[in-house]
Amino acid sequence: MDDTQLLRYSRQILLPEVDISGQERLLASKVLIIGMGGLGAPVTLYLAAAGVGQLTLVDFDTVDLSNLQRQVIHTTATIGQPKVVSAAQAARALNPDIQIHTIQKKLEYHELLSVVTSHDAVVDCSDNFPTRFALNLACKTASKPLISGAVIRLEGQITTFDFRQPHSACYRCLYDENGTQEDTCSTTGILAPLAGIIGSMQAAETLKTLLDLPTLNGRLLLLDAKQMHWREMRLTQDPSCPVCALNLQN
Repeated sequence: MDDTQLLRYSRQILLPEVDISGQERLLASKVLIIGMGGLGAPVTLYLAAAGVGQLTLVDFDTVDLSNLQRQVIHTTATIGQPKVVSAAQAARALNPDIQIHTIQKKLEYHELLSVVTSHDAVVDCSDNFPTRFALNLACKTASKPLISGAVIRLEGQITTFDFRQPHSACYRCLYDENGTQEDTCSTTGILAPLAGIIGSMQAAETLKTLLDLPTLNGRLLLLDAKQMHWREMRLTQDPSCPVCALNLQN
């Protein structure tokens, strides 16, 4: 690191859990972020600010006026732009020293697996079950840690599936792929700061994952923002999970 970087990251380097060696590790890391919406906004900004050396932003959508209530990485001036372009512009303005790559398309599974394999950690900021299940399978197959978050109405959840550990539960252990009912912010609503709460926690989990610090692996946190009450569930591998069984066979 040069003097400018030492100053930029000085408050983080002061932490004994990070120090100069940890900051250098972050600068050498590559993180894939799926979704540039309400969760992807704080994740991208905080990982850029923290000095993760390479971020790959994936989203096929464009910025809409209705997004701005919670997707704080975008602005009124970027309405109509691809979300990855708007998000990359904001992240580069915050930290021009890091590399930011963008993918503006829906990835087929073989493409997703290839991209996942080339990164150190993956952050699921998507808003639909098909993407979450596909991303879970790709990360499980590639043994890459997956930081998963979701928000709707006044409810949020977050966990880390650390697939570097062989007996880690996966997203499919938690949800049945055939029995999930999809709600969206556009139909049921969302309280704006909720995305910031869960997204910021995803960013923290990502940094801890890259630094080999304790994470939420094996634990699911559930937030009732109306009462501001947290619940914790223990996650264990489901013996009947088809994703875990498939990877055991491989």
